[in-house]
Amino acid sequence: MTYLTLLGSTGSIGTSTLDVVRRWPGEYAIHALVAGRNVERLAQQIQEFRPRVVVVADECALTELRRLLEAYGAPIPELGVGSRAAVAAATAPEIRTVISAVVGVEGLEATYAAVCAGKRIGLANKEVLVTSGRLVMEATRASGAELLPVDSEHNGAHQCFRAGRRNEVAKLILTASGGPFRETPASELAQVTPEQALNHPTWRMGKRISIDSATLMNKGFEVIEACWLFDLQPKDVEVVVHPQSKVHAMVEYTDGSVIAQVSATDMRMPIQYALTYPQRAAAPVPRLDWSESARWTFDPPDYKKFPLLRLAFEAMETGGSATATLNAADEIAVEAFLDGRISFPAIAATVAETLDKVPVRESASVAEVLEIDRTSRQTARDVIEKRWGRRDANRTGLARVTL
Repeated sequence: MTYLTLLGSTGSIGTSTLDVVRRWPGEYAIHALVAGRNVERLAQQIQEFRPRVVVVADECALTELRRLLEAYGAPIPELGVGSRAAVAAATAPEIRTVISAVVGVEGLEATYAAVCAGKRIGLANKEVLVTSGRLVMEATRASGAELLPVDSEHNGAHQCFRAGRRNEVAKLILTASGGPFRETPASELAQVTPEQALNHPTWRMGKRISIDSATLMNKGFEVIEACWLFDLQPKDVEVVVHPQSKVHAMVEYTDGSVIAQVSATDMRMPIQYALTYPQRAAAPVPRLDWSESARWTFDPPDYKKFPLLRLAFEAMETGGSATATLNAADEIAVEAFLDGRISFPAIAATVAETLDKVPVRESASVAEVLEIDRTSRQTARDVIEKRWGRRDANRTGLARVTL
């Protein structure tokens, strides 16, 4: 029996992971569930999977969770609160594998600790490598930990790299759906609403990642993550727009051969791959139907229309803390867009100005990374306030603003 700790159990990746575990009752069991404040869903997960340990974000969530479990008459596991308890859950000697699915830098400390402890990490948290790639990869080499990507694109790349030797690789090609504004003229982007930006054509995801997909920032983060995971330079990674989202990644070898990874657009596929690697288990979702007619297209991205993708390449080339600042500024800008305080194009403008203002330096610890994150967030807030103003507290609505 392989025992797992699941960081971010109530999110979309977390619930998909539990569905995979549900299909393999004799192979996998849950040691710990780590979640935020969605205690109703967490309580249901506790009843079904009976973890030994459960960690929530704060004391309010803990009190509500305990009340729900008592009302359900469910056994109460060992309960913990905050980052220290999450680190303990991720490094417990009983577990072999950690699925890191917490969104944002909140998942960094526990994931880094699991890496230092030599665990197998199913990595779905982009921010871990975007903000702390050098630290994490150095710790991986030192501890012998395994990093297996759960993002569909990186998981696809991992499979493609198995087809040849690393010195035979010419480049990695990541695919992007293009998001909801792939065909929208650039002149109309200032008028788009959060509701339109959240309407992703292929995937159903959380709010921030949906907006990042609409701006192509998510693809930029994936470029950074791929460079660390596969020891590549930004010039070795290419992005193509593939709206059908069937080909997740391709690797071109020196002889001109291109190996592509193709699968259903369902996150249970890469999650199961990370759990069972190097073996392949029976598909957890329906297979592709090759008897149906289909057309797949590939186009270059429009870097002028979606400047955040270009900024991601540039931040990775700059190195140091630039990518941590990129991530922090983007998160603050996305929040402001969702609140109606800035326009869609202003997300990129905020990130660009924040990158200009925050000095680049090397980080020697996770604590330093988190300090850079805090500084970058505050700088982004200052940029937004200076350029587009504060929210009007005397009004019930939020005025739409344009760049």
